[in-house]
Amino acid sequence: MKKILSAFVIIIACSFGLHAQQPEGKFFTSFDGTKIHYEVKGNGYPVILVHGFTGTSQGWKHGSLYPALLTAGYKVIILDQRGNGLSDKPHTDAGYANDAEAKDIMGLASNLGFKNYDVVGYSRGSIITSRLIVLDKRIHKAVMGGMGADYTNPQWSRRIHAYKALMGDTTMHDVDDMMVWIRKNNFDNLALAYQQKHQPSTSKKELSTVKIPVLLIDGTEDTTNGDVTDLQKLIPGSKMVNVPGNHNTAGNTVQFASAIIDFLK
Repeated sequence: MKKILSAFVIIIACSFGLHAQQPEGKFFTSFDGTKIHYEVKGNGYPVILVHGFTGTSQGWKHGSLYPALLTAGYKVIILDQRGNGLSDKPHTDAGYANDAEAKDIMGLASNLGFKNYDVVGYSRGSIITSRLIVLDKRIHKAVMGGMGADYTNPQWSRRIHAYKALMGDTTMHDVDDMMVWIRKNNFDNLALAYQQKHQPSTSKKELSTVKIPVLLIDGTEDTTNGDVTDLQKLIPGSKMVNVPGNHNTAGNTVQFASAIIDFLK
C-alpha cells in the first residue's frame, strides 16, 4: 500500500502538479463566491482539462496533451480546482461538499458560453470528470485517465486514510509518503483534507446511465487506483486504451496525447 500511495503523491509533481506559477489567466467567481483561476488558449471546440490531487492547471503544460490539443485546433481550458494553485482554498465542509468541484467546472463552462464541450481528467481529476458526465448534459465526450473502479466505493480506504492523516492522525502509515510530500511543499493541509473528505464516489448505478462516448486510459504499469477493466464494465460503450508508463508517467506520454486526439476527433 505504501508503494501505491507513493505513486499517488508523485503524480502530483511529475505529471500535473507542482510547478512555479505566474498569475496568468483570469478568475471566475463560482456559485458560492469561491474564485477559480483558469486559462483559455486556442480556438475551436472547447476541451477542459481537470488535474489531479494537489495538482494545478500548470502541470498540463509539461505533458504532451496540452500542446497536442492546441496544434489540433482545439480551445483548451485549464483551471486550478478549488483548494489548489491560485484558486481560493475554502476551509469549510461546505466548500467541498455536494459536488462543489464539478459545479465549478460547469459554472466556468457556462461563464465561457459553452453549449457543448469535451473534458479530460487524470487521477483525481477523473473522479471529478466522472461526476461531470452524470451531471452536465453539455459534455460531448469524456476521457478518464489513471483511474480504476475503486473510487465508486464511498468507503474507499485510501480516501479515508488520506483524510485522517491530513487531519493529524499519525497512525495512517500507508499514507506516510503522501504526508512527507505535502509537508515538503507546504501545501494547505486543511483544504486538502476537505477535498479527501468530500471526494465524490459516483455510483455504479449512475455510471450505468452514461450515454456519451467515454475513453479510459491506463498506463501499462499503473496499479494505483484499481482495475480499469472493472470501470470499463460499469460505463456502457466505454473504450479502453493502454499507454506506456506508470501512474506518474503515463499521462505525460505522446501515446496518451495521441489516444485522446484520436478519440476526440
